[in-house]
Amino acid sequence: MKKLIAFFFITVNIGLMQSQTYKEFVAKGDNCYKAKDYKGSVGYYEKAFKIEHKSSSDLYNGACAAALNNDDDKAFKWLDLAIDNGYENIAHIKIDNDLESLHNKKEWTKTIDKLQKQMNILSANYDKPLQKELLEIYAEDQGIRGDFMKIYKDPNSDKKKIDSIGKLMRKKDSINLIKVIKILDEKGWVGKDVVGAQANQTLFLVIQHSDLKYQQKYLPMMREAVKKGNANQGNLAYLEDRVALREGRRQIYGSQSSKNKTTNKLYISPMIDPDNVDKRRAEVGLGTMAEYAAKMNIEWNLEAYKKELPETEKLENIK
Repeated sequence: MKKLIAFFFITVNIGLMQSQTYKEFVAKGDNCYKAKDYKGSVGYYEKAFKIEHKSSSDLYNGACAAALNNDDDKAFKWLDLAIDNGYENIAHIKIDNDLESLHNKKEWTKTIDKLQKQMNILSANYDKPLQKELLEIYAEDQGIRGDFMKIYKDPNSDKKKIDSIGKLMRKKDSINLIKVIKILDEKGWVGKDVVGAQANQTLFLVIQHSDLKYQQKYLPMMREAVKKGNANQGNLAYLEDRVALREGRRQIYGSQSSKNKTTNKLYISPMIDPDNVDKRRAEVGLGTMAEYAAKMNIEWNLEAYKKELPETEKLENIK
């Protein structure tokens, strides 16, 4: 019995070490990607996937880095593994600029066909017309944001170009909001069992991008949807935080950031009880603050954050 217990603890510890190392490699891969060091990003993702390759989102992100590094074989290999591990965001994969270099390769058609067949099996009992409508809205919502970020990050873009794409994005958002409000008012917050995970995600995205009055109106509906399993609790956390800050209150989960106009640096917006934020984040399926901050290129130091909190509250007019 003692030997079995000892073996159990050794196994758990090794598993924890591997998991931590995996996360570290993925985080470094993300950071290299953001720095446009795609070769470095691919290297770290490759190290991570030698430990495990079960996360469809990590595999997909690795494939994006590989495509940008012109490493087509790895890109298609990791996309294939992402699909095998449950990736189903077919609308996004088609509009993702990171994968644009793959579109003219014969493997691209095979990849999309494989994903489509998998989606057809999953969606056998879905409300197909509603799913189609929501997927089209998703493509509009994410597509215009991809275009906006491309122009925003382009050093050759001027204010006129940025303002123009921003105006177009707001116009598309207003049209999409009308469509989503009609769905919510008539059918409620339809779950992934009715329209699939991606189409279900569309409801959150459109409301998250809307004006405060609409967020306030549909936040209670989303809360109920989460209780019934019809919405993602991590997404709800983002909406809770955004509404709180817009109402002049501190956020709960630390999901929202802002930019200091004086220093031009991003920081995590004011939150309640920073000491226990990781516990709250874990309860809704979000990673730690340190992991999230790293993805946002924000240096996270809990004690420094607490010291700076009174100043950031003034910056954001938090009551």
